[in-house]
Amino acid sequence: MPCDTRRRRGQTTQQRAVEIREVQRKLEAALAAGRAKAIVDKKTGGVAFEGLSAVDRDDVTDACIYRRVMATGSASAKLAIQRAELLAGRGVDKQAVAQGVHSHDGGKTWHHGH
Repeated sequence: MPCDTRRRRGQTTQQRAVEIREVQRKLEAALAAGRAKAIVDKKTGGVAFEGLSAVDRDDVTDACIYRRVMATGSASAKLAIQRAELLAGRGVDKQAVAQGVHSHDGGKTWHHGH
């Protein structure tokens, strides 16, 4: 997975994968408890997750979290993304996600890849 490549010095891909799974677990728990929410941009179809602290995120991007949830996530996490799509009036644009459309402020503003 592309987000596995954002490793720290001396960190193995396997160690980073464990960290990414932990971020996914934290997001899913926060979504279920109502402490986090998925946001889809009406214009670009980008996706963001609001309610995770920088520490909880552990340098894992919203795009990476989205891909993990859609590939291996819980039904409730996928449902949260579907609700965000309904609120936005459009689905997540997988091409926009792949091109780096993202938000640094929980979906208030959107940027293209840096």
